[in-house]
Amino acid sequence: MNTEAIFHRPVNQFAYSYDKDSIHLQLQTKKDDIKEIILLFGDPYHFEGDNWHYNQSNMEKTGSDSLYDYWRIKVKPDYKRLRYGFQCRDTKGDMLIITERGYFKTMPQDIGDFFCFPYLHEVDIFQAPDWVKDTVWYQIFPDRFANGDPSLNPQGTLPWGSEYPTPTNFFGGDFQGVINHLDYLVELGINGIYFTPIFNAYSNHKYDTIDYFEIDPQFGDKETFRKLVKECHSRGIKVMLDAVFNHSGYYFEPFQDVLRNQEKSRYIDWFYLWEFPVQTKGYPNYDTFGFVASMPKLNTTNPETKKYLLDVARYWVEEFDIDGWRLDVANEIDHVFWRDFRKVVKEIKPSTFILGEIWHDSMKWLQGDQFDAVMNYPFTNGAVEYFAANNMNSDTFADSITKVLHMYPKNVNEVAFNLLDSHDTARILTMADGNIERIKLLYLFQLSFIGSPCIYYGDEVGLSGGEDPGCRKCMEWDQSKQDLALFDFIKQLLQMRKEIPAFGNQADFKFLKVEENVIAYQKESNEGKLVFILNNSGEKQTFELKALENKKVKELFSGREINFSNKAEVHLEQYGYRCYQIPQ
Repeated sequence: MNTEAIFHRPVNQFAYSYDKDSIHLQLQTKKDDIKEIILLFGDPYHFEGDNWHYNQSNMEKTGSDSLYDYWRIKVKPDYKRLRYGFQCRDTKGDMLIITERGYFKTMPQDIGDFFCFPYLHEVDIFQAPDWVKDTVWYQIFPDRFANGDPSLNPQGTLPWGSEYPTPTNFFGGDFQGVINHLDYLVELGINGIYFTPIFNAYSNHKYDTIDYFEIDPQFGDKETFRKLVKECHSRGIKVMLDAVFNHSGYYFEPFQDVLRNQEKSRYIDWFYLWEFPVQTKGYPNYDTFGFVASMPKLNTTNPETKKYLLDVARYWVEEFDIDGWRLDVANEIDHVFWRDFRKVVKEIKPSTFILGEIWHDSMKWLQGDQFDAVMNYPFTNGAVEYFAANNMNSDTFADSITKVLHMYPKNVNEVAFNLLDSHDTARILTMADGNIERIKLLYLFQLSFIGSPCIYYGDEVGLSGGEDPGCRKCMEWDQSKQDLALFDFIKQLLQMRKEIPAFGNQADFKFLKVEENVIAYQKESNEGKLVFILNNSGEKQTFELKALENKKVKELFSGREINFSNKAEVHLEQYGYRCYQIPQ
């Protein structure tokens, strides 16, 4: 038995309260080393004479990657307290009991040897808003979605889509343009909009805020925004705004005061200034976003700065009834600030969704006291590289997704923000070299996965574009230039996600089999199973799958009823896919 590969700690994704009655436990072992794991568990105070009274239950192997097997179990302790250990039996038949104090060949007698979950406090459970689990987001870059009120156009606005996007050109997108196309989003199946920044700013992207309490005039005024939110809510669409609290813009008044008055400014503690005079030309002598001189970093530990930003967070929820905040560069702001941010926002509207922009392992922000979710780039990287870019093999892809599923607790995964591309990345169609068939597989996987998916505006009709600024093209509204077949396909997937519980968040995900160009995975709920088979290649494939043997199923895309024999063989056309529904 490879004991050095066995890992568990009673924290984070390895031991957590899933709901008010149950605890989830996870153990990690060397791939293909352990054959069976039995959880030994009980209340720490329950003794019969001198003997601890404990229960036994088999753990389930929920996934494997190239190095590890992952095992999970759901436990409902009788009195909300838990002591536990793991009885592991390897493929050779050897047995060890794994505890906090080490490894034992026989049952330890000291209760203190075992792992401890002291008490299941409901207040400590990670709780994101329930509505997020059923939300499909649509990201809008306001200047490039639709121009509904030309009278608002900033000076130099170009005719819609007339030129290639640059960091400095404007096309006049606004709130009225969004209002005019809300029924289009409803038809697609969208019930959440994520707006990149809408506050007064100098640039076309608005990540250089001038005034956090004012709408940028090119988008409209506060009354138009209030109307937009109400129109969204009347259609069942949530609204999430982008908060840029890591840094301000160059023309933010406190920073302008620093430039005017230098060390005499009352705002010098609002920023991280290294020396005086403050230099904005060339390499800045103060902290910034990256090394961008026009984006000075805000000091969120300064009480005045902190109060200002928390007032911003409160204002837009309280006054306009927005449903969520997406937090830009969230990992570069202190945790104390985010804990206070959560308290402020949740006190006003407990159902507000808090989403952090973090591109890496985010466990320390996802423990219930800061964010409800992060932008799930580990998922994005695996899915896009496998399906769109086609530069990852099936085994590596399955490894990457399995790691994503086991790096966070289940209740975190259920609300993860699963994007494919954004204003910060090349568009998926460009990454797929224009191959729509690969894009269809990518959407099928994204929209049948666990979490809260996001579609970047225009992708649903085949909008292309390279890295920033290419990914920020104007939305194509000419139907003769739209890929309507792709639109209808995504619409069909979203309808299936809405109508079939196992298609979306109401089921557990598990890979069943992986071959060179084909993957099979299962979504299982109380109502039944869905088995997906995807051929990620330009060649026809024949695929055998044990999970379908002797099963009567319905293939959801064709509607055909199929009776598989004791040899379940599936024939897939190039870039073909199947979804088999197996009744419980």
